[in-house]
Amino acid sequence: MGDIQCLEQVQRAATKLVPGLKKLDYGERLKHLGLTTLEVSRKKGELIEAYKILTGKENVASNKFFEISGNTHNLRGHSMKLCVRRSKLDVRKHFFSH
Repeated sequence: MGDIQCLEQVQRAATKLVPGLKKLDYGERLKHLGLTTLEVSRKKGELIEAYKILTGKENVASNKFFEISGNTHNLRGHSMKLCVRRSKLDVRKHFFSH
């Protein structure tokens, strides 16, 4: 079992400790507490980090992580469309930069 799944189980158990929420399902408990799943939080953090790298707010060369699409005629108002790299391995598919 992955680390996120273990942490998610801890969060799931902790939300049951809040008085009055024990009988609600996990999604409802999260909604009442103003929380999201850890998977959603992780993805949000990755998107924020990608934005910071692409806009130069991080001291990291963006070309080491991302490739900007050469197709600029259909970008709906922005020039930061990323190329999706193909991968044969599942491990690579789930890397931050992929």
